[in-house]
Amino acid sequence: MVGVLADKVLVLNRSWAAVNVASVRRALTLVYADLARIVNPQDYSTYDFESWIEASEAAKSGKRIKSANFELCVPEIIVLTGYNGLYSQEVRFSRRNIFERDGNTCQFCHRKFDRSELTIDHLIPRSRGGKTTWENVALACVRCNTRKGSRTPEEAGMRLLKKPVKPQWATRIGLKIGRRCKRSWEQFIEEAYWEVELKE
Repeated sequence: MVGVLADKVLVLNRSWAAVNVASVRRALTLVYADLARIVNPQDYSTYDFESWIEASEAAKSGKRIKSANFELCVPEIIVLTGYNGLYSQEVRFSRRNIFERDGNTCQFCHRKFDRSELTIDHLIPRSRGGKTTWENVALACVRCNTRKGSRTPEEAGMRLLKKPVKPQWATRIGLKIGRRCKRSWEQFIEEAYWEVELKE
């Protein structure tokens, strides 16, 4: 039961634009409080809490949540009844997000590596006043990092795969969906949004 309640539900705003991803527990709370409706991915009909219980009784497949009095199909999509904006959340500058941005790929030799085999390189070295910012760091394998040393990529004659920039993942729904995307979500989210490789 706890595992199912932690599963992910796509949240749409009142205009049916994807704005967030919530847990099943949070989604059902919003529906129960009459702040959202559950969307049936087959025909896009919407349900309040009571009518979803009835629809769940008729449904023959899918994950279920059982209580003493009723059974519920686990929702995959909800639509908010009041909120019509887009969430915009700052992308945190963290080691994990640098690896996500660069796709676990050395930005000099363009090869993919295990995370343990990659380092975060300062393009303008810290010893020369380089800051730790989105625009001044890039993933480098140990070999390329050693070859570059305390020089800039230009001085070392090394070309970057792409110019490092601050990711814009937050502009759609506040987080990178990655492999958690469900088939029923696809039409609400642009494919390019969850691809690992970010384009400039």
